[in-house]
Amino acid sequence: MDKFRQISTFVDVVARGSLSAAARAEGIAPSMIGRRLDALEARLGVKLLQRTTRRLALTDEGAAFLEDCQRILAELEEAESAASERSAHASGHLLVSAPAGFGRQHVAPLLPSFLAEHREVTVNLNLTDRLVDVVGEGVDVAIRIASLSDSNLVGAKLADNHRVVVGTPAYLKRHGRPRTLADLAKHNCLAISSQGSQRGWTFLDRGKPVTLKVGGNMQCNDGAVLHAWALAGKGLAWRSMWEVGAQIASGELCTVLDEFAAPGNDIHAVFAQRQHLPLRIRAFVDFLRHSYAQPSYWRI
Repeated sequence: MDKFRQISTFVDVVARGSLSAAARAEGIAPSMIGRRLDALEARLGVKLLQRTTRRLALTDEGAAFLEDCQRILAELEEAESAASERSAHASGHLLVSAPAGFGRQHVAPLLPSFLAEHREVTVNLNLTDRLVDVVGEGVDVAIRIASLSDSNLVGAKLADNHRVVVGTPAYLKRHGRPRTLADLAKHNCLAISSQGSQRGWTFLDRGKPVTLKVGGNMQCNDGAVLHAWALAGKGLAWRSMWEVGAQIASGELCTVLDEFAAPGNDIHAVFAQRQHLPLRIRAFVDFLRHSYAQPSYWRI
């Protein structure tokens, strides 16, 4: 048991980048993590990590040992997952990450129904617009609304999604409907900003993607605020269909420049690559995919 704990601690410290981060994950003192590493190095008779107060660095021997340890731990996890899979029900804890706005609207409200179906599963939902490190932070499932590029992750598409430019009928009656991308310069555009920098709006123009910096008298780093401003008739907003679909269906908002809409921004669940995915993860992903596939869902 001590040998296994030393090995798993070694792998966890490297993955998290520090003794203190590994200690926080376990809820123990960093000194205890250090003692485990010391004991492992003493037992092996080799230095695995060069440790200073500022950084960690693997030795050549440590790098080679890490590969073997990761393989062994992965095989152990696969064996445990396979054993769990043979049971008739999902169980265990799920750490789920989702963008704040989407998570509030389309993940959190579904969790009670999921947990009612899977009574031996518990869920911690972490809402953040930061791009989480799925492997390093121990996230079981991360919801992402974007094209996927990380080859170390597996993605499962949950639903189609695209962004549209919307405004209220009253706003469009007062200011007219933009017919070209150049017409946006005549409108009050409600843009999202991050650390004082506008992200811009992306379109397809003659088959090529183009990102425009738009002008307006209000910006915000919170998409829900932009949504509210658009509903109040303060200007045009570039929002995802998951956010404004219901208002478009009801007529509260109208889309413009649809012929320039860019593809992408679909909704995915991503998780670390595994041969035997725990049943609780598969059950959760399947539950979300089934919920989002209902024709009436996005009109609620």
